Amino acid sequence: MTAALFLSLITNVLPLIGLSSSYGLIIVGVLTIIGLILYQEDDLRALAKLTYKQLRRRFTATTDPLIKDYTLPVVHFSDPRLNGLQANGAAAVSPNGSGAAAGLESLGNVGRRRILIKGGTVITIDPALGNFANADVLIEGDKIAAVGHNLSAHGANSADVEVIDASNMIVMPGFIDTHRHIWEGLLRNIGTDVPLEGRNSYMSHVLQRLAPSYRPVDAYIGNLVSALGALDAGITTLLDWSHIQASPDHTDAIIDSLHVSGMRAVFAYGFPWWGKWEPNQPGWFVRAAKTHFSSPHQLLTLALAPYGPEFTEFEVSKSHWKLARDVGARISVHVGVGTFGKKHKLGEFGEAGLMGSDTTYIHCTTLADDEIQWIVDTGGTVSLAAPVEMMMGHGMVPTQKFLDRGLKPSLSVDVETNVPNDMFTQMRSVLALQHALLHNRALAGERNLPRLLTAYDALEFATIEGARANGLDHKTGSLTPGKEADIILLRTDMINVMPINDPVGAVVWGMDTSNVDSVFVAGKPMKRNGELCNVDMNRLRDLVYESRDHVIRRAGFRLPAI
Repeated sequence: MTAALFLSLITNVLPLIGLSSSYGLIIVGVLTIIGLILYQEDDLRALAKLTYKQLRRRFTATTDPLIKDYTLPVVHFSDPRLNGLQANGAAAVSPNGSGAAAGLESLGNVGRRRILIKGGTVITIDPALGNFANADVLIEGDKIAAVGHNLSAHGANSADVEVIDASNMIVMPGFIDTHRHIWEGLLRNIGTDVPLEGRNSYMSHVLQRLAPSYRPVDAYIGNLVSALGALDAGITTLLDWSHIQASPDHTDAIIDSLHVSGMRAVFAYGFPWWGKWEPNQPGWFVRAAKTHFSSPHQLLTLALAPYGPEFTEFEVSKSHWKLARDVGARISVHVGVGTFGKKHKLGEFGEAGLMGSDTTYIHCTTLADDEIQWIVDTGGTVSLAAPVEMMMGHGMVPTQKFLDRGLKPSLSVDVETNVPNDMFTQMRSVLALQHALLHNRALAGERNLPRLLTAYDALEFATIEGARANGLDHKTGSLTPGKEADIILLRTDMINVMPINDPVGAVVWGMDTSNVDSVFVAGKPMKRNGELCNVDMNRLRDLVYESRDHVIRRAGFRLPAI
């Protein structure tokens, strides 16, 4: 029923009950307002508890003074060399400058010696090198110097060489996550039973209700706890799809958190998905590019995370692509997402010559076959998040569609609001689903089926294909000498995997985050002997809960009851 027909019906009925037909427009207006409130708030009691400022912020999407004059706390350093900015630990960053500019050190800057990893089972993910049942890896500075048998570190003072006994370890490249909204670290497991779209959904709760309540300091802490969780899980590189850029202060805080974490990251600047479009956003993005990404040698690189053609007009999306390319940034974009993907807007981009090898396409679950072919033909890369896509209603994971066309996907966690933060879950999910679908086709009598993926395929998706999708395969993703030393050591002497009969199979199907013993990023130790380096967990825990409570309270949101 159209609005006009509804209004006509009301104005014709009102005289029958003794009221003037002029009340019709008022009634329609009141009902519309009530409908909007009910659509945005699934609990009127929670709405009634909101303060005037919260209501004003919710329905006008305006900013308030809480995003100004903030300070970022020293979150987690137990090593005194990392706490040198202020003796009282009150603040680590000025609101008007980056951590790097203010002298903020990352965790990994403590101690950069030569490291010799001895006697491990080495999975290189480099076909030219192959794998080794028993071999060594030599790290010099931030680079992998050599991989092979009986290596030594001759020519260096013994005090400058750390030898690690890896006889009960698998040595391999760090995992690479190509798409995660890590500002949501404060909201872990908050939406495990909700879908992507709808009134009671990830979009309505997280993006439209909770996200506007984030101050820069909340984004900083959420980012940091998620980045540290990724390192703890053996993920050395992560693309931070950061659609929380409500102000330049938010941007500075988030970039500082990535610096401080010590991990290799692609900061994908994303426009907020709530409120009105901020016309200053393109300028803010260019400012971030110039302020924080002037050196190609740092651990952080830049990308743009635009809305994409399914979520905004063609000309707007076209301008976003130009914006990214003007500053030399990669593009990471959601396409083929649930019902939005059924609009089939990506083909227009292909026909306009806008698609290219600098773009990673996320999900792709409801793309048409011709749109998938556009991605392949233009050299694009793909990021799949199988657990999220299966659970939240994105559509069927399109692994086989890309494999049939010769394109190997990368893997990503996506949202910790709904799924675990590790790549073991991602590898197992994409493998199990591909096997299930092919076995089902075989049982139906189909012949000449594609080959079943192997555990080694999944390792490639989670390492070198991730590096390729992030534009970093020249730096990381394999244990190729000359690449930067992003390396993890996985324990093989634990009860969940002993005895090791198939090292690759053990990593993919037998291990979990408890097996991650050591993590190195560019040769710097981030985790050793099962513990994150220099992390004051008690301090971090206090700040995480304090920040989480603020966001929840400010949004008028109720956590799930137990």
